[in-house]
Amino acid sequence: MSASFRTHVLRLHTGSAETVTDLTGECEAFLADAAGGRDGLLHVFVPHATAGVAVLETGAGSDDDLLAALRELLPADDRWRHRHGSPGHGRDHVLPALVPPHATLPVLGGRLELGTWQSVCLVDTNRDNVNRQVRLSFLG
Repeated sequence: MSASFRTHVLRLHTGSAETVTDLTGECEAFLADAAGGRDGLLHVFVPHATAGVAVLETGAGSDDDLLAALRELLPADDRWRHRHGSPGHGRDHVLPALVPPHATLPVLGGRLELGTWQSVCLVDTNRDNVNRQVRLSFLG
C-alpha cells in the first residue's frame, strides 16, 4: 500500500481578543475528502510565532481556563524584552513554547480519532494579528 499526502490551509479571522478556536469540524471536513476512508495521521500546524495548537475539551469552561492560566503564566505587562506591538506582546512570542504550534493526531478509517471530550483548537493570545492560517496535512 502506498502512502498519500494531502494538505489544505484554513484562513481564520480570530479577532482582537484572546481566543481558543475549535477547529475540529474543519479537521473532520478536510479528512472526509483527503483521507478517503484510510488510516493515517493528521498534522495541524500554525505558521505563526504567536499562536499554538491544543487538544482539549471546549464548551465546559476548559478553554476559558486555559486562557486564564496563560494570562497568569504569561502576563501582558512590560517585563518582556520583545517589545513591539501592543503592551505585553512579548508574552505572545513565548506562548508557542507552552502551547506548541503543531499537533499530530491519529486517523482511523478516515475519521479523526479523538477522545470523547477532546477538540483540536487554535490558541491565539495575540490581539495584534487578527488573521491566522492553519495548515492541515493528511498522510495516509
